[in-house]
Amino acid sequence: MGSERLSAPQAKRMTGNGVSAEARAFLRAFSWDGWAPEERATLLFVVSGGRILLIEKHRGLGQGKVNGPGGRLEPGETPRAAAVREAEEEIRIRPTGIRPAGELRFQFVDGYSIHVYVFRADGFAGEPEPTVEATPLWADLESIPYKRMWEDDAVWLPLLLRRQPFSGRFVFDGERMLTNEVDLLAAPAFAPGEPPAAREAEVFAGGRP
Repeated sequence: MGSERLSAPQAKRMTGNGVSAEARAFLRAFSWDGWAPEERATLLFVVSGGRILLIEKHRGLGQGKVNGPGGRLEPGETPRAAAVREAEEEIRIRPTGIRPAGELRFQFVDGYSIHVYVFRADGFAGEPEPTVEATPLWADLESIPYKRMWEDDAVWLPLLLRRQPFSGRFVFDGERMLTNEVDLLAAPAFAPGEPPAAREAEVFAGGRP
C-alpha cells in the first residue's frame, strides 16, 4: 500500500514538562515492531450537510469525552459489521454510504493496547437518540469540539473530512498523548468487510507497516 509520512508537527514525540519518569522509560524501551493489540474496535463518523455526527460517551474508555459512535469488535465480527452495530446500539441509527477511512493503533503506558478501524458514512436511517451508552450531538465542520475529545482526534479527523486515507500510531499515558505518527495512504489499509485477524497477520508479517 503506497504511503507518505506526514511531516512535523503531525509526527512527533511530546515529551515536555509533566511527562512522568515512568512514561519516559516506557518510550525509551517501546517499539512498534511486532506490535499486536490487546483489543480491536471501530469508530464511525457520519458527515453530511456540512456537519458531523458525534457522541458524548457515557461509559467505558473515554467516558465523558466526545467521539464518534464505536466500540470493541465481538468474536468473529468484521470491522464494518461492528461499526454498524455500535451506531445502532449507541444512538439508534443505521449508517449508510459507509467507507473505510483509516486505522489507528494505540499503546498506553500502563500496557493496554487497541487497534481501531475508522469509517466515514455519508448518511443514516433512523433518528439519532440518546441511550445509556451515549448522547448524540451534531457539530459544524468548522467548530468540532476538539478540546472535549481525545488529543489524537485533532491529528487525524481533519484527514477523514478530506477523504484522505491514513494510518496512525499513538502512545498515551492515561489521557495524555506522548507520541503520534500518521502516514497518508493511497487507499485505506483495510477492506470494509475483511476479518481483522487476517489483516493484522498480513500487516505485521514484516514488522511495522
